[in-house]
Amino acid sequence: MKLDLANFADPQLSEAFVAYLVREVAPDRALHFQRLWSYYKNELTMLGVGLSEVPRGGNWVASARPYFQAQEFGLPTRITGLSHLGYGGTGVPEPETSRKEVVIENDIGWRIDTGVHFLAGRPVGMESLARRPEDARRIEAVLGAVWISSGGLALLQETALLGAVYGFVDLVIRVRPDSGDAATDGARDEGGGNSGDGRAAALQAGRAVSIEAIEAPRVLPILSEDDYRRLRLWIQVYRKETNRLAGGGLLDRLLGRGGARSEEVEAIEILSPTWWQRYEDGVLVAEGENPLGDVPVVHIQNLPHPGQYAGAGEVEPLVPLQDELNTRLSDRANRVTFQSFKMYLGKGIDGFEDRPVAPGRMWATDNPDATIEAFGGDAESPGENAHIAELREAMDKTSGITPLAAGLLRDQLGNLSSATALKVVLMGMLARLERKRTLYGAGLIEANHKVLDTLDRLGIFRTAPEDRATRLHWPDPLPENLSEKLAEAKAKRDLGVPAETVLRELGYEPALAK
Repeated sequence: MKLDLANFADPQLSEAFVAYLVREVAPDRALHFQRLWSYYKNELTMLGVGLSEVPRGGNWVASARPYFQAQEFGLPTRITGLSHLGYGGTGVPEPETSRKEVVIENDIGWRIDTGVHFLAGRPVGMESLARRPEDARRIEAVLGAVWISSGGLALLQETALLGAVYGFVDLVIRVRPDSGDAATDGARDEGGGNSGDGRAAALQAGRAVSIEAIEAPRVLPILSEDDYRRLRLWIQVYRKETNRLAGGGLLDRLLGRGGARSEEVEAIEILSPTWWQRYEDGVLVAEGENPLGDVPVVHIQNLPHPGQYAGAGEVEPLVPLQDELNTRLSDRANRVTFQSFKMYLGKGIDGFEDRPVAPGRMWATDNPDATIEAFGGDAESPGENAHIAELREAMDKTSGITPLAAGLLRDQLGNLSSATALKVVLMGMLARLERKRTLYGAGLIEANHKVLDTLDRLGIFRTAPEDRATRLHWPDPLPENLSEKLAEAKAKRDLGVPAETVLRELGYEPALAK
């Protein structure tokens, strides 16, 4: 691959260094992040796919289901019959080790989903802090149109999910290909689109600018040598599926590639404050000047990780505990399978193995030393149950998400006699939620600022820099008592709190001023 970075006009930017990052560093980073996603999603793969060396005889798959799951990666070979080296692959079968009962309980998945529901389960109110109220209402309409055209609440949930799994997520502010038409329409509006109907300006903005959430396996940042918080260059590396067919020829069949399939190309996108480029399979296909004067990327850490670009994710700390839990559940399943049925050892009875065991059956023998011994049957194992319970509690503490947050009350029902008691029980999760709201909220506010700056530079919607600040209104994560909320709102109005502020706290948006 030949990179031509001369147009970036950065004397400290080495083409060899960028190529090294793309070819050597990016695959390892992507492999690590993909393993985190696999533990969250726990995908199913049909047994035998990618396992060409599975023994054809013996009892290797005697206890196997017709699939294996992603979290089997962390189970011992004595259970799965597979050995893993590194992150990649589906494992190498061990012919001398039979596959046992494999039990996977994905405690990571429901904890991540519950955290996303609490953080982004409902829309977040966005309030403009512009100096004039009429400008603020139009700015809010424009920002709402851009977010809705980019996915709305689904985009916010996608952002929260990617951040929780990988530790960070990047939002890219993109100018749509047809933004020139929107800019022309905006220029026709008196005052550059800022003094006409706010709904018309919002429609133009939604056609011109979009916000895209980029997952961590694609991202390869180049940071300032003196400040790790400042991006010098932002690179995205990924495989893109095209609408063209590939393969199906004789060579593909000889190499075991199968029949026709969708063609894929390797895409590399490079963004800097002054220039951008896009390569496909090593060929430069597009480039141009960046009119924004800044890298159009908003970096959001899930939880703070000082000194590093990536933040602290929710999956990685839970992986060892999840592996231990799945190991113990699988061991218990094998023990239960072995002990579920009574077995009998008969001594000194001719033809004992041919006689059925059933109620009312009797055996007779002349051998005075004949015996029948029963063994097996499920037996209680309190140590095993205690160990599994303690593992679940450890995952509760590590993730901050308890079963109660997912609606499983168990024996804690008596503790929830009031809203205050519920907050005390969920104190750890609520504290973690506030930390995440601070980080994600700062990212959303920065994204709003970049969107307004982009629209201003394109001439679609004019705003002054001091009018681009916004404030977020997060919904209450706990169940609300509507009567209490209305009484509180009335008390605030009696104290002189503006009606618009009270409406936002209740979840209503003020009417758009025309």
